[in-house]
Amino acid sequence: MGTDSGDADNLAGSADETGGAPRSVRDTAAPAAEAGPGGRDELRTERRTVFAMGTVFSFVLVVSASGAGDLQLERAEALLHQLDRLLTTYDPSSPMSRVREGSLALVDAPHEIAEVLQACARARRISRGWFDPWSMPGGCDPTGLVKGWAVEAVLRLFDVPGVGGVLVNGGGDIACRGEPAPGERWRVGLRHPWRADAFAGVVTLDHAIATSGTYERPGQLIHPGTGAATAAAVQASVTGPDLALADALATALAVAGDDLLPDVAALDGYEAHLIRPDGTETATPGFPFTSAGLVDGADSPDGSDTLLPGREARS
Repeated sequence: MGTDSGDADNLAGSADETGGAPRSVRDTAAPAAEAGPGGRDELRTERRTVFAMGTVFSFVLVVSASGAGDLQLERAEALLHQLDRLLTTYDPSSPMSRVREGSLALVDAPHEIAEVLQACARARRISRGWFDPWSMPGGCDPTGLVKGWAVEAVLRLFDVPGVGGVLVNGGGDIACRGEPAPGERWRVGLRHPWRADAFAGVVTLDHAIATSGTYERPGQLIHPGTGAATAAAVQASVTGPDLALADALATALAVAGDDLLPDVAALDGYEAHLIRPDGTETATPGFPFTSAGLVDGADSPDGSDTLLPGREARS
């Protein structure tokens, strides 16, 4: 089991503005739609980028002109930093680190620790052990799932009046709700593992997608049985209704390769795509491509590497 690669190079884009440098922190707004009949509020797109958990979290909100999402964005940023303090394995004094070393009983730890470990146990069972945080050196390491779990936690904050749609991108682990504009669906570009200026394909997104790979940070995917660095895929992506599970399955699929595809296909609502080391690709039958194969950034309307119509994000 390992961690996702290339986190800092993922960004979100909208039909109204291009994505900025992924490490920048910026707040911008642009119209998403004109005021409708009957004096309905004008919709606009608001964007924010937060650095937490060692990666960049990007928010794209479609809100009424009253700024309904401002308070929720502040709460989301605060929650991410809180979860980082609780769940990090890099700080030996964090509750997660103390549970790992045995100095803090799980029953005495913050409830988030037990929830994350329960999600890890479920993912280990579903993946037939290809995702196994308990096989990592130093004790249980939920890194391959916790970022997706955190995105789901902050996404729930935006289920409030005045927010018509939201997409949260946590270093390539993406979840969304609502619509980017009336009658539209969110779309996500899958980063090409060998070409930073291109997508490997574009998918429509109903809720969540996670991507894991080795092309930027070799050696971070670990075989749970041997402890050796290994990968059967240079990139693996999983879509589904639960980003935490999709995150874990993408990590497992990158290690296991084709062997795990039937298990993902058998899960209700989940689909998967992988790119093998020789460049060949395969996917489950229902993987939601809108366009498959290499898609150059130059093919987008403004020549950028975000395919802007339909409000796409990069995974």
